[in-house]
Amino acid sequence: MAQKPKPIFCVTHPRACSTAFERVFMTRDDLACVHEPFGDAFYYGPERMSIRYDEEARKASGFAESTYATIFEQLEKEGSEGKRVFIKDMIYYVLPPNGKPPQIAPSLLEKQAPTNGQANGDVKKNLSYSEQRRHPWPYGTRPEPGNPTVIPRGMLEKFHFTFLIRDPHFSIPSYYRCTIPPLDKLTGWDQFYPSETGYEEVRRVFDYLITAGMIGPSFAGSSRNGEVEAVDGIDRPRSSSDKSDICVVDADDLLDNPEEIIKAYCQAVDLDFSPDMLRWDSDENLNRACAAFEKWKGFHEDAIHSTELRARSHTRTVKSELDFDCEWTQKYGLEGANIIRKAVDENMETYLYLKQHVLKVTSKNHGYGPQNG
Repeated sequence: MAQKPKPIFCVTHPRACSTAFERVFMTRDDLACVHEPFGDAFYYGPERMSIRYDEEARKASGFAESTYATIFEQLEKEGSEGKRVFIKDMIYYVLPPNGKPPQIAPSLLEKQAPTNGQANGDVKKNLSYSEQRRHPWPYGTRPEPGNPTVIPRGMLEKFHFTFLIRDPHFSIPSYYRCTIPPLDKLTGWDQFYPSETGYEEVRRVFDYLITAGMIGPSFAGSSRNGEVEAVDGIDRPRSSSDKSDICVVDADDLLDNPEEIIKAYCQAVDLDFSPDMLRWDSDENLNRACAAFEKWKGFHEDAIHSTELRARSHTRTVKSELDFDCEWTQKYGLEGANIIRKAVDENMETYLYLKQHVLKVTSKNHGYGPQNG
């Protein structure tokens, strides 16, 4: 009997063209797409780690009772009718902000069997439920060695992880724009938090999954003929068939060549590709998108009103750092430009690190492999 394919988890950071990417997979009847579920627990619920919303806003959201456990229950329900689950989410939702030490979410301890003879109750802080709601973080639970998230390794192993990234020169100004007038009235976000840029969290999870053997060491799209492939000058044996290849998509490559990138991505996650996935100009697809994106007003309007994913017609202009600074100052003023510049500089090294591993079209055979440099 064939093993049921794992749910696909597309790990990303804000403003990485991820919602447009997600819409591609929302066209498929064989997938149950779940849009950014973990934000409900991160921002609103009794295990929240963010300080962005006050009590009134959390209650008004409709997600004030969402825990990490209820989200996993939702994901299990989505996959209960035989469809494979596709999740797109901001990975910083499952890591403590600002690099704080991780602790396993209390609600997920109930789902885990005791390990090493240790009862689950032994790792919980002795707080009442009402105290936990007022002061949810830190949880007072023990972390797992090496695991940067609030999700136990045994639950992370259930996913087929992939990654989507974008140059901070474009993602961060786009995110900042959502926190200032006039968009702040729609999003409800009137302050830019550098901790929500999300790059460092993507890298920490990426490195952990490789170290833990959940992805890699082989790369999606690499030649299947040899037993060994060279990466960064090091010969690495191909991973066994039960492991996921490293699969990182850069948003610029996606926008330049959407059909070939989506085709390679589908191969990496064991999905059949169809060009029809790139078009969603029907009322059914529109209604599906509106329902999925309702909870994050102001962030997804362009993706909601799009009808297809097609290659951009213009050539990308090469800009200097001074060009970017002038552009940001003109659009957002000197204060805004300084905020953006600081966030871009803080995240470029991480972006370039991840970019080494992206799927890339090669002119020789139109195949894909890791891009070095």
